[in-house]
Amino acid sequence: MPKTKKRWESHRSPALFLTVSVTAALFTPAAPAQAASLYGIKAVAVAASKKGAPYVYGATGPSEFDCSGLTRYAFRAAGRDLPRTAEAQYESTDHISRTQRAPGDLVFFPTGGTMGHVGIYAGHDEIWHAPRPGTRVRLERIWTGAARYSRAN
Repeated sequence: MPKTKKRWESHRSPALFLTVSVTAALFTPAAPAQAASLYGIKAVAVAASKKGAPYVYGATGPSEFDCSGLTRYAFRAAGRDLPRTAEAQYESTDHISRTQRAPGDLVFFPTGGTMGHVGIYAGHDEIWHAPRPGTRVRLERIWTGAARYSRAN
């Protein structure tokens, strides 16, 4: 039996993890301020489906992305239009606290006086994002306590 379990663990897919995470997010009781946006839940799935797509500055998909291009693409596919840049996305969405975040919320990283980077919260302190030139869309742990959060309702 341990061999079977080991083999299953080595073949886990992001889609399986996403299905479990999204299901848990949808069926876990939460206060209204903590309820995930339906657009956001769909956007997480879209972003996850773009795993491995290359980062290209200014790209908005469907096969290449920069950070705000990925979030815009994912939310548009989910039925919600977002502005083009991370800063504009932050300004056009409802700001929430870290304790209110839920899968599908936007995660922003300030640089100086502006929002320099954005990703989509996937749960478990991780985001889907297009990090920087030379990288690909990936799921990554949030690396700073300075992140800010918002919800696209």
